Amino acid sequence: MSKFELKLPQMGESVAEATLTTWLKEVGDTIEMDEAVFEIATDKVDSEVPSEVEGVLVEKRFDVDDVIKVGEVVAVIQLNGNVDMPSGDSKKESPVSEPIEEPVKVLENDMAQTQKAVAIPAPNFSDSDRFYSPLVKNIAKEEGISMDELEAIVGTGSEGRVTKNDIMAYLENRTAKGSTKPVEAPVVKEVKPVEAEAKPVKEVAEKPKSAPIPVGDGDEVIPLTRMGKLIAHHMIESISTSAHVQSFVEVDVTNVVNWRNKVKNAFEQREGEKLTFTPIFMEAVALALKKFPMMNISLDGDKVIKKKNINLGMAAALPDGNLIVPVIKNADQLNLVGMAKTVNDLANRARNNQLKPDEVKDGTYTVTNVGTFGSVFGTPIINQPQVGILALGAIRKIPSVIETGQGEFIGIRSKMFLSHSYDHRVVNGALGGMFVKAVADYLEAWDVNREI
Repeated sequence: MSKFELKLPQMGESVAEATLTTWLKEVGDTIEMDEAVFEIATDKVDSEVPSEVEGVLVEKRFDVDDVIKVGEVVAVIQLNGNVDMPSGDSKKESPVSEPIEEPVKVLENDMAQTQKAVAIPAPNFSDSDRFYSPLVKNIAKEEGISMDELEAIVGTGSEGRVTKNDIMAYLENRTAKGSTKPVEAPVVKEVKPVEAEAKPVKEVAEKPKSAPIPVGDGDEVIPLTRMGKLIAHHMIESISTSAHVQSFVEVDVTNVVNWRNKVKNAFEQREGEKLTFTPIFMEAVALALKKFPMMNISLDGDKVIKKKNINLGMAAALPDGNLIVPVIKNADQLNLVGMAKTVNDLANRARNNQLKPDEVKDGTYTVTNVGTFGSVFGTPIINQPQVGILALGAIRKIPSVIETGQGEFIGIRSKMFLSHSYDHRVVNGALGGMFVKAVADYLEAWDVNREI
């Protein structure tokens, strides 16, 4: 009987590998066309991989938490007819994410022999929030590296991942000191390839251990999801990286509200799309970034990178309580119709976990709508490596002073707050304030007779 090899598909131009997080089918299970077989995760999104054929799963080639390269065979599906089930373990020995080289060699001296003789319990990787490749895990076990030591190693791989070179450099340093556990914060040497530039030496700071929180009777312990852990790490990293300051502006959006109420039904009938406030606000932010390009930057050490493209991140809440930020590429080049279609498409696919990795990367500025949940304003955390984020508050009808040629009157107006968080290392108060004021001015000057 013929068999079909289900491979890890290409998930984006910049994505070369993914981590297998869940098997949705077991060996012997019947699989329908387009039925999900397993789930994978990159550093940005989680997604399901469906079968391209109907048949029976006869072989798994990877385990959960294995790193798989694009194009590698993950599962084998036998097509129609009797199924020839493989004997023994259905999982073949899977390739690891890093090339297999010669076994780790430790310096053959008396100190090293004494070090290996010390009994150190095997690390329990399930207690860690970090990802370790199978090769790194094997080296840690063979060399008796404790979990505390492993957690203290600075990773030079993607998203801070510990590579083989990192752990080898740590072993060299530990052997030289002659101790199984670092007395002081160890120095991890950057291992450079041939003819590469020398990298600066990094020091590892030991993470303070927080006291355990007591769990009482009736308390429910809910483990963080993988995405939740990534978000938590990203938020802490941003706070420790950027000098956050905020500017707040109250905006009269009465003209915007009245105009949308006038055109939204005709727009939906013509375009087949709902017209929300979000694309209007996104258009205003894109135009403000064109006016103040130094808000569309990133800071790399002591260098400022001024971005050519205006790629707006749009923070979206997921049903499970997590957050994801799809990116509107070249937002300044879209008209309002194109912006509305893009916003609706990204929001819908975000809620259905259908975003591609390339659709949540390369953002240059982020907008988050805290008003969706009734908040008047907020102080959002900057989405690294960007230098600014704008929070949209709830639109409220409030009594307000109206200035006219005949005098001042009290009237009912639709108003909202814009909350601008920016990185004070590179954005001073004048630029941060002028930028958010430009967004407000654009909204307040909205033409109620605008054609769409």
